[in-house]
Amino acid sequence: MNAAAPTAPAEQTDTAGRPLPIIAVTMGDGAGIGPEVIVPALLHADTLRRCRPVVIGDAERLRRAAAIVGADCEIVSVGSPAEAVPGPGRIHVVDLGLLPADLPWGKLSAVAGDAAYQYVRVAAELAMNGEVQGICTAPLNKEALHAGGHLYPGHTELLADLTGVEEVSMMLSTPRVKVIHVTTHIGLIDAVNRIEPGLVERTVRRGHEAMVRAGVEHPVIGVCGINPHAGENGLFGYGEEEEKIVPALEILRADGIDAVGPLPADTAFFLASRGDYDLIVAMYHDQGHGPVKVMGIEAGVNLTVGLPVIRTSVDHGTAFDIAGTGRAEAGSMVEALRQAAEMSAAPAR
Repeated sequence: MNAAAPTAPAEQTDTAGRPLPIIAVTMGDGAGIGPEVIVPALLHADTLRRCRPVVIGDAERLRRAAAIVGADCEIVSVGSPAEAVPGPGRIHVVDLGLLPADLPWGKLSAVAGDAAYQYVRVAAELAMNGEVQGICTAPLNKEALHAGGHLYPGHTELLADLTGVEEVSMMLSTPRVKVIHVTTHIGLIDAVNRIEPGLVERTVRRGHEAMVRAGVEHPVIGVCGINPHAGENGLFGYGEEEEKIVPALEILRADGIDAVGPLPADTAFFLASRGDYDLIVAMYHDQGHGPVKVMGIEAGVNLTVGLPVIRTSVDHGTAFDIAGTGRAEAGSMVEALRQAAEMSAAPAR
C-alpha cells in the first residue's frame, strides 16, 4: 500500500469561508479492503481541504488497517459527527463496535455483512437528521450482506429503503462530464419499453437538483435521444423521441429547467466534454457508460441521486483476495470523497 499523501492542516471552512460539508464514510465489509482504503483517503490533504469526513464503522478495525498500511495516525471515537474536530493525522469514527477482534481478512462473514448494513443504517439516520451532508460508501459484499439477514441487491436499494425513497437515479461523474441515466441494468429492448415521459421528467429533475446542490445555479442539461441521430425527424425508429422524450422536455422547460434535446448521443458527449452542457441524460446503460469510460473512468465515481443526500461510492469491490495485505489502492476513495464534497451542500451556519 502506498503511504498516505502528506497531510495538510484541516480547515472547517473552504476558501470562500463556507462551512465544509460533513461526509459520513461507511466502512463497508470489514473483512474486505474498505478499512485499508479509508485510512489513507481520510488522511489525504485533498480530502482535508474539501470536507469533514467521519467514518461510521469500527475503530479497532481501522487501527488494524492503519498498522497494515503503515499510516501514522490517531483513530478517535466520537458519539456524533458534530464532535469531530478536524486535524491532520486524525480520523474520527462513530464506533459501532460490531466486529470481533479476530475477524479474518478476506473471508466471507455473516457478522461483517450485518455490520456493513448497520453502518449504512446509521449513516442514513444521520443524513435524515441533517447531521451529515453526504455519504461515501466503502464496498460491501452482497453475499455477506445476505448472510447477515439483509436481502438487498446493494447500496442503492438499501439506502433508498432506509430513507423512504421509491425511485433514485445513477449518475456517473468525471472531471470532464457528468451523466445521469434514465434506465440502467436492463436489456436494451426492455429499456426502450420502460422509457416514458414521466420517467424522463423525473430523471432530469433529479439531475437538475443534484447539480444545483453542487453549486451550479442554472445547469444546462443535454438530453440524449434513443435512436441514431435522435430519430432524425422520424427517419430512424418509430417516433420514440416524440412519444417518450419530447413531452417531458416541454414540461421541464415550462418550469424553467434548461433541458436541451433530444440530442444525437454521438455528439452530445463531445459537446459536454467541451463545456456546452453541465449534465447529460442518457436513456440507457451503454449510451452513458461507454463515453464516460473513454473520457475519464480512471477518475470516475458512481453517485446515487434522489436520496436526501448525495451518495458516492468507490469503483471497486471488497477485493477479498488482497484484503489485509496492504496492497489496495486508495485513489478511488479519495476521488469518491472529493465528489461527495463537491456534490453536497454545505451545512447551515
